[in-house]
Amino acid sequence: MTTEKIIMIVDDNATNLKLASDVLEIEGFQVVRCSDAEGALASIEKKHPDLILMDIALPGIDGLEFTRLLKANDATRHIRIIALTAFAMKQDHERALAAGCDGFITKPIDTRRFKDQIIPYL
Repeated sequence: MTTEKIIMIVDDNATNLKLASDVLEIEGFQVVRCSDAEGALASIEKKHPDLILMDIALPGIDGLEFTRLLKANDATRHIRIIALTAFAMKQDHERALAAGCDGFITKPIDTRRFKDQIIPYL
């Protein structure tokens, strides 16, 4: 599958970042990799992602706060954001949605299903 869609992955764990990126790049997506919110913010202005996969537990500005910032900004509020997190409790899911996330995927990702989990958000 070849697509023009740009997916940004924000995750401070290098292994998780590489795995998710590799799976999506194999599927033909252009992937922007970021390890923290500050780097992601700088990249958003240059790359204009269609979707952000957001780790919740980021250093500095955490993923929920970063999602709130993006959703409060007219220039970025349209970007769909999926929480990508090891936090799998019901209250974690509710907190992510309350912060403005459009969806929720738990880690570790299922590499066979990952693409199908994000397609509805593109």
